[in-house]
Amino acid sequence: MSVEREVKSPKYRHVFNQLRKEIVTGKYKPGQKFPSEADLVKRFDASRITVGRAVRELSQQNLVERRAGSGTYVRSDRSQGLSFGLLIPDLGRTEIFEPICQGMADAPQAAEHALLWGNAASGNATATRQERALQLCEQYVSRKVSGVFFAPLERLAVDDPTNQRIIDALQKARIPVVLLDRDFLPYPQRSRHDLIGIDNRRTGYIVTEHLLGLGSRRIAFLSYPRSPSTVEERIAGYREALFVHGIPVEPALVQRLESDENEAIRALIEAVHPDAFVCANDRTAGRLMQSLLALGHQIPSGMRVVGIDDVEYAGLLPVPLTTMHQPCREIGMAAMAAMLERLARPDMPVRDVLLECALVIRDSCGGKDAATTGVDRATARSRP
Repeated sequence: MSVEREVKSPKYRHVFNQLRKEIVTGKYKPGQKFPSEADLVKRFDASRITVGRAVRELSQQNLVERRAGSGTYVRSDRSQGLSFGLLIPDLGRTEIFEPICQGMADAPQAAEHALLWGNAASGNATATRQERALQLCEQYVSRKVSGVFFAPLERLAVDDPTNQRIIDALQKARIPVVLLDRDFLPYPQRSRHDLIGIDNRRTGYIVTEHLLGLGSRRIAFLSYPRSPSTVEERIAGYREALFVHGIPVEPALVQRLESDENEAIRALIEAVHPDAFVCANDRTAGRLMQSLLALGHQIPSGMRVVGIDDVEYAGLLPVPLTTMHQPCREIGMAAMAAMLERLARPDMPVRDVLLECALVIRDSCGGKDAATTGVDRATARSRP
């Protein structure tokens, strides 16, 4: 366990934070003349050096500009709003991020602001995901964006420093970060940045409890190595549901397969004899379903399968997938609201903003027309 020592912020940070809050919230309008340093010295009962440092930092963040012989003014180009960087290395690889970004753009608070997608490693087809992410981070730092929405890279080697390097660079530039979907630290560790997503532990609990209510007793959890912290949270919820219902928690039933080839799935089934699978996400469930059908298993009569996320194709799989619906668009909207509040109140405690998920019952669990025993009916619904 690590213990963080409380350190009192320097006086200039207090002055800077208060003035930034007043600019962001509109107390000082674009183009308006800013109070003189002499006035700020009196207001904050601070030294000229302290006030000068705070105003310089406001200038470095493009919030104010100094005009020779005239004074300091709130930047007039702020009428176009703030600019926020999107640093989502797995966009296109993970289905949830496109609707999350759409939600950010659709948020009522986003109308005056700009979302920057960046263009990392253009012309360099051999650049790795890590290299592209670091280059994009450098772009946002050089452009002095007002904040960055960051979805940490997943499936990295344990000793890969990319996510930490990105966070370090943004912190050094004093650019606020809002994490999307997951933290970059392994569960249950928690970084010092706001996180917007879902309660993954509760999600894992609900889908497992749903299978238990349908009569399954040997429920396996399937994922792949080097999964993000969200998967570890879902595994924790899965184990908790088994424990609460008096089902032995067998470590062998939690499987992280290196391969999704049919033979690997066959070997898994022969080794642990599951009667149902909770999959880390819908993509894993889709791959598993293809293998089960190829191996002659009937879904759901021979094997029940559930996923998590409710991506667009979940209802179009060979057997429509029972899954937890992740409200991606609403996550994006909440992320934009959290970023603007963080800018206005930089000293407030770090938050997890977790949105509710609904259990979507389709054919793959065999319970579409059955009572959802043990599941809050308000969070469960059937879909074609």
